[in-house]
Amino acid sequence: MNKDLQSIQPDRPNIITTEIDAVKFHRKMDTKAIVARMIVREQVIVEKFYSDGLEILAELKRNLSLKYTDKSFQGQRDYRSAFREASHRLLLKVKDNKLLVKKSPEIGWLELLYPDVSEFYVSFPEVQGMNSSWQWYKKGIEVETLNLILHPFYGTYFPTRFDHLKLFDKWLKNYVGSKEKAIDIGVGSGVLSFQLIQNGFENIFATDINKNAIIGVSQECKRFGYEDKITLNHGDLFENCDVKADLIVFNPPWLLAKHKLEEGIDKAMYYEKELFPRFFKHSYEHLNSDGKIVLIFSSLAEVVDEKSTHPIIEELRNNNRFRKDLHLRRDVRASSRRTKRTNSRRKEKVELWVLAPKLKK
Repeated sequence: MNKDLQSIQPDRPNIITTEIDAVKFHRKMDTKAIVARMIVREQVIVEKFYSDGLEILAELKRNLSLKYTDKSFQGQRDYRSAFREASHRLLLKVKDNKLLVKKSPEIGWLELLYPDVSEFYVSFPEVQGMNSSWQWYKKGIEVETLNLILHPFYGTYFPTRFDHLKLFDKWLKNYVGSKEKAIDIGVGSGVLSFQLIQNGFENIFATDINKNAIIGVSQECKRFGYEDKITLNHGDLFENCDVKADLIVFNPPWLLAKHKLEEGIDKAMYYEKELFPRFFKHSYEHLNSDGKIVLIFSSLAEVVDEKSTHPIIEELRNNNRFRKDLHLRRDVRASSRRTKRTNSRRKEKVELWVLAPKLKK
């Protein structure tokens, strides 16, 4: 385990620590009028009940749904962007790590993420996100391919569907190459690294650009006794990596970003155009001559936009670094019976690509 991890401070939601000029909402006020003021950039503070904030956000959704009627993938993304911008003007006050409004949830992240701030304002959606994350953290999530329960740290991507992990598990169980060294790019909640360990890999260099992911996997390694097998690194792709590996695994974002990416989970879901060219260039340099690259991907981008390009196919077509060893595909199932899958998700397939280097010396 990397000894420098103690110096990493987690990313946390933005807060306001000064007094602000904002509308103070109470239940006798007109919710529609409050929403109209939020849309034109006024801030609103929920003062009495947590449920008041829920009511305001519900009205905001109704308001914006009348303006954003395009049900296409891009149309719905525009709607979510407008909702995000306006909803973050709805604020709650925190004092001594507790929400001041009545009937609000207990959220442990308020104490863990803000031990140095006694009083501040935070947006209602950020509170909702912290509350949801805290419930997952306390309860944990059982990962089918690991037979382990993970407790994902705040702001870290974790799987709720396992079809792609089952593909990787199937491939790992038939892998016959060296298991001395592996590199896990974008470790996230640690699932792929833990699968590698359970299948006999001895030394794993696991990296992520998300500081919270590194903090979370560090905690999990201590719980599972994996500290001697994983070296954790906070960095972009192969930054700070001086390892040459027998296997490089990468579960990248599956959608090309058409917006400015934010830290944390946003970068786990969307990728910038330069990501894959940089990954393939550096992975070629960090791979042993008889090594393999395993990428876990999805056809989702092609399903929602027929004109989209497949970054792995583009690499194989345009460069002379790798050859395809194997390509597996699997249908995607809903994460639970209650999940309402869109038409695009019904057509989606998860993919596993195994690439080997060409002309490796």
